[in-house]
Amino acid sequence: MRYSPEHKAETHARIVRKASVRLREKGAHGVGVADLMKEAGLTHGGFYAHFESREALVVEAFGYAMDRSVARWRKLLDELPPQKRLAAIVDGYLSRQHRDDLGHGCAVPALGAEIARESAKTRKAFAAKQEDLIQLFAGYIVDVPPKIARKRASAMLATLMGTLVMARVTGSGDASDEILGAGREAALAIATGLGPAGKTSARPAAKPRVSKAPTARG
Repeated sequence: MRYSPEHKAETHARIVRKASVRLREKGAHGVGVADLMKEAGLTHGGFYAHFESREALVVEAFGYAMDRSVARWRKLLDELPPQKRLAAIVDGYLSRQHRDDLGHGCAVPALGAEIARESAKTRKAFAAKQEDLIQLFAGYIVDVPPKIARKRASAMLATLMGTLVMARVTGSGDASDEILGAGREAALAIATGLGPAGKTSARPAAKPRVSKAPTARG
């Protein structure tokens, strides 16, 4: 049976959506092609009608996840007053909800360590999407030159990512909550210029809380 181009495009998109969740949950090598195709309601044999290789699917699924995250951040943050945006980024990224929902969270901490060992092509695609997130965050760091805003955004994202990975490794108890709180304090200090490039915040680390701040879900 021959399918229309529209049907093929819809099927392709469904595979990518499913893969973007499973890859974040299980890792780049934690889920097989057969499992992904079965979840999408297709046979293993149909995989190569849509993708040249497993690597191609990983790259596309990662890109889809990152594009969703960036679009969601932009929509939610643009609706907030400027003075609340940086805190909303930090609170949303280092929330309990984001920590506990790997499949719909930011793909950078979920897959970064594995992607670093992949091919140059995969790493390049990953780096480009990571750069999109850095540029997005830098756009909300105001009253400083663009180079400084980008530097702060890079340091903030690195702090957010590292904190989230540590919190996930620790679990979901008090120790994990303490890591989230300390990371929130540090990331916000960096974003506002009170971190390593300037003064260090002396405030105690705030405990993570359940709030209505945007998260990195995608």
